[in-house]
Amino acid sequence: MTSSATLPNFDAVAFRRVLGKFATGVTVITTRADSGELIGITASSFNSVSLTPPLVLWSLATTSSSMPVFRANSHYVVNVLAASQLDLCRRFATVKGDRFAGVNHQASETAGLPVLEGSLAWFECHNRSRYEEGDHVIFVGEVQRCGIADDNGSITPLVFQDGRFHTIHPLE
Repeated sequence: MTSSATLPNFDAVAFRRVLGKFATGVTVITTRADSGELIGITASSFNSVSLTPPLVLWSLATTSSSMPVFRANSHYVVNVLAASQLDLCRRFATVKGDRFAGVNHQASETAGLPVLEGSLAWFECHNRSRYEEGDHVIFVGEVQRCGIADDNGSITPLVFQDGRFHTIHPLE
């Protein structure tokens, strides 16, 4: 038995292609800079960690222009996007300048951060811990408030897989 990892037998392009087979939900993580500017980024690296205490995680590239704000802030909101919000996904992934221009949102109760209107679900988190790993920082958030769309199960999630956007439908 080896006590350390061996060198990979693949390159970054192959690794990305293999990772792309894993379907993920799509989120927009929102917060506020000290200047008052609203900040939001698209992320598909979201996952649950623990029910007790309620913890979730997501990651952000160390080279992201939003990194200093997320690293310094104590709170953020994870907005889980519905399939109907593909335009918001693209906006928060690519638009330069004010990404919130014309975007409907409400202020969260705890920290007054943007909860995007129409999101399938949302989690308002205290930034509990951060871990630098490789070229990303993993943020672990302790959920202080959360909610779901009042949809009676009719809203479908936005999903990213194989470099394309999808939605899902129940198999049963």
